[in-house]
Amino acid sequence: MAARLKVFVTSDGFTDYVVAVSSRAKALAAWGAHQDLFQTGGARETDDPELIAAASAQPGQVLRRPSTVTPLIPPKRASAKPAPPPPKPPVPTKPRGPTPAQLRKVAELEAELEATAERHAAELAVIAAEKRDLEQRRDASEAQFLSRRSELREALRKARLALR
Repeated sequence: MAARLKVFVTSDGFTDYVVAVSSRAKALAAWGAHQDLFQTGGARETDDPELIAAASAQPGQVLRRPSTVTPLIPPKRASAKPAPPPPKPPVPTKPRGPTPAQLRKVAELEAELEATAERHAAELAVIAAEKRDLEQRRDASEAQFLSRRSELREALRKARLALR
């Protein structure tokens, strides 16, 4: 037995979209909706005979028409029960501060950062001292080389003079 068709309507404010299908899920699929428009009040089942006749003639097809002046969601009917009072606004809560564990972790990380910076500064001092030592060795080697080169050039000059 075929499922009974129901007619559902949604609107984007300018156009009403009407479809005749067997369930709300199928209506949402026909509209291509990615959220439950029925839950948010954006869609409803209609009992308008004109819409039912037009949509039932083409089941599963989304029909479009200019939006009506009447809202999609029918006005609430007066009930015998009085309306509940509006909910009280939430009492603002005092913002929670950091937990002791969070404060301890921050302190530990700050201490570790400071220790790392001190170790790095010490390493740079050692490297600077080694650099000074190497520069002194280079200067001494350069001076020794220049002195020995001068001596050898002078000896070579004298040897060449003796050949003449």
